[in-house]
Amino acid sequence: MNRWTLEELCPDFSEWPGRWMGLPEDKSYGEGLLDAMRPFVNHLLASGLTKRVIRRHLDNLWLLGGEIIREVNRHEEHGTPPKEKLWKSVDSEGGPMCRHLASEAGQNSFDCTCRKLHGFFKARESASEKTISAGGGHARNI
Repeated sequence: MNRWTLEELCPDFSEWPGRWMGLPEDKSYGEGLLDAMRPFVNHLLASGLTKRVIRRHLDNLWLLGGEIIREVNRHEEHGTPPKEKLWKSVDSEGGPMCRHLASEAGQNSFDCTCRKLHGFFKARESASEKTISAGGGHARNI
């Protein structure tokens, strides 16, 4: 059972796409990013982490979404599905450089969240592949 709800820790979560928006098409793209982030956020809420740690991860996800929207605009990548872009933006070393972080400690915290998100995606992908393989189908990357 979650000790806190997303609404308690981050009442403006659903407003992030509008706040990230630079171009009109960014809002729907941002909504896709939120949809892709939501399972990870629910995982954080259920993980038993302290309120402060969850809040820090949420703050870093806010920054990550903004960096992704910026990159999508810069490279005209609105055709790339938001979930795919989110997946490609994080890896086992962290995430993109965040222009809003003025310290190494801030970037390290941001990278920690990105690594955690990457690990969550990998675990879900692995579980999905096992389910597909167990069902007699061919495993594939999702």
